[in-house]
Amino acid sequence: MEDGAAIWRIARDSEVLDLNSSYSYLLWCRDFAATSVVARDETGEPVAFVTGYIRPDRPETLVVWQVAVDHGHRGTGLAAKLLDSLTARVAAAQGLASVETTVTPDNTASDRLFTSYALRHDVALEREVLFDGGLFPEGTHLPEVLYRIGPFHA
Repeated sequence: MEDGAAIWRIARDSEVLDLNSSYSYLLWCRDFAATSVVARDETGEPVAFVTGYIRPDRPETLVVWQVAVDHGHRGTGLAAKLLDSLTARVAAAQGLASVETTVTPDNTASDRLFTSYALRHDVALEREVLFDGGLFPEGTHLPEVLYRIGPFHA
């Protein structure tokens, strides 16, 4: 739970993620710690995170909610390492058939991250619009494209 404030700041400073309330990040660290991961620098401060959850109707599907890396640690492959580590941990704990996430069309970093993840793990990647931009109440949100990665090979 103690990482909630730090990952909220990293998400805020990313300038690309939809920022949730600070309260939601505290809850996330409490309730979804088993399906999330935080990277720390040499002083122990959080510098990156991947948050996720298991889909209730698909217990072998990990939904990656957010991925963010602090500005000073970008370009080092840290997001890919965290994603690999998290999915390996979830697979070992309960099995993992697929990973899902959503990416807006303008988020090239996330597109590259998840495309390279699928290639690295030699699994299929399917894309389809999950939520059209018009569904969002603010009226200026881009579509959220669902990335469905898998199935993973046993």
